[in-house]
Amino acid sequence: MTFCRNSFLFTKISRKLRVNSIQNLSVKKFNRPKINTSVYRFVSNIKDDNKFPASEEKYKETLPTYSSLLDTYLPSKLVPYALLARLDKPIGTWLLYLPCTWSITMATYHAQLPVSQTIYTLALFGVGAFIMRGAGCTINDMWDRKIDSKVERTANRPLASGVVKPFQALTFLGIQLSAGLAVLTQFNWYSIFLGATSLSMVTLYPLMKRVTFWPQLYLGLAFNWGALLGWPAMIGSSEWSVTLPLYTAGVCWTLIYDTIYAHQDKKFDLMVGVKSTALLFGDKTRHWLTFFSGSMLSFLTLAGYMNGNDYPFYIISVMGAGSHLAWQLRTVNFDDVSDCGRKFRSNKWTGAIVLSGIVADTIWKNLNTVN
Repeated sequence: MTFCRNSFLFTKISRKLRVNSIQNLSVKKFNRPKINTSVYRFVSNIKDDNKFPASEEKYKETLPTYSSLLDTYLPSKLVPYALLARLDKPIGTWLLYLPCTWSITMATYHAQLPVSQTIYTLALFGVGAFIMRGAGCTINDMWDRKIDSKVERTANRPLASGVVKPFQALTFLGIQLSAGLAVLTQFNWYSIFLGATSLSMVTLYPLMKRVTFWPQLYLGLAFNWGALLGWPAMIGSSEWSVTLPLYTAGVCWTLIYDTIYAHQDKKFDLMVGVKSTALLFGDKTRHWLTFFSGSMLSFLTLAGYMNGNDYPFYIISVMGAGSHLAWQLRTVNFDDVSDCGRKFRSNKWTGAIVLSGIVADTIWKNLNTVN
């Protein structure tokens, strides 16, 4: 009888313990914690070498401060939309805008157009690049919100983290595209039609990384459309013998900088099934990018030749940009996330060097004309 009573008590206690264990494991509501991606980058980079600061606080000091500026100067409700449009990362706007400036200033050189017209057109394209780069980022994040949530560098993006809902992003995109259209309508009808044709490429770009290892090529086709658009915006028609080589040079340039960019995420891209030239080229990336650098400079030279450019263009735009590209490819560490980010951002100077050579050549031509 004592044995039976003890067995009954033991069974009752065991059952109570199992019930309590199950209740402790049950979660009524799961709130995903916000991931601090800068901490992840700090942890992953510190394993590679000793070049990085020894504390997270010091590491944060080396990061761009645009996010803190947005938090300071924008209402809190607008900050997620500013981040969705990547206002904290202006490098994308520069890379979209610079090919436009090449085409505009090449047209100015060719037709000896007034400085006031050039400045006005440059300003309009600057506003348009700012708006449409943000729209492109919104489209990209709408496509990639599920993938971004699985990658440490992108998990904090507004759509991936759930701060902005898909319908809200769609509404915001409508505002962005309306603003972009308002800028586009300031140009002639030929330019309006040519500019509108690029929207389909911008929309479909995020799909490319799912179906091909060459999404960087497709991005180049979309991102350098301004090289085709700037000339007719100034003159009213296209000079394809100049703008096509200029456009192709820009596409090769995009293949360079966006492959470097893609090396930041190659480990995560493998896990989630995203394709890129970084994965395709692998250990031969430096050789491939050397080929694209040579191609970019060759097409840049051809564009200058067809436009009748003089020595300043070839010395500054071609040789200067070539020197900067050589520095990038000689020093970049494709296994260092932070270094890939720095080299990617440095490409604004590559584009600026090309622009400065065209401007210098235009001044040179005007001075010789006066004399």
